[in-house]
Amino acid sequence: MSEKRLKRKLLKKKLFTKNRLVILNEDTFEEIFSLRLTLMNVFVVATIGALLIIFITTYIIAFTPLREYIPGYASTQLKKDATELALKSDSLTNALKKNEAYIHSLKKVLTGDLEYAKFNKDSILATPIEEVEKEDLKPTAAEIKLREEVAAEEKKANSKKQKDKKRK
Repeated sequence: MSEKRLKRKLLKKKLFTKNRLVILNEDTFEEIFSLRLTLMNVFVVATIGALLIIFITTYIIAFTPLREYIPGYASTQLKKDATELALKSDSLTNALKKNEAYIHSLKKVLTGDLEYAKFNKDSILATPIEEVEKEDLKPTAAEIKLREEVAAEEKKANSKKQKDKKRK
């Protein structure tokens, strides 16, 4: 027989040879526990036990709040708060851009730097024309009152200018 085959037979014989594990009381030599084992049984039980310990430890770390103590893992509350803050900052950024655009266009109106719109003839023809109802065009009572006040102030201002011109 070949040398490899002899080694395999020897290894198989060692793995499956039955041995006895005995626990004795040292003072009385009384047998407390006895167990018949093979080297293969010990190897299989040790492997299964190690895998079981690994899986239990992984489960405890992955699915309990204990994972928060591992660097790199954040708590779920912290993740939730960070997401909410990111959404709020995005919406605030958008609102800020809108306000800046509004202020910029308002400054243009106040300084008189208006850019006249350039219309494309095709786009004007393509858009439907919406008719405004006459009720929407009627001024409210507050608007009429404001118009009257502005007109009265303009009359006062004009009369003051005319008086100043006459004095000069």
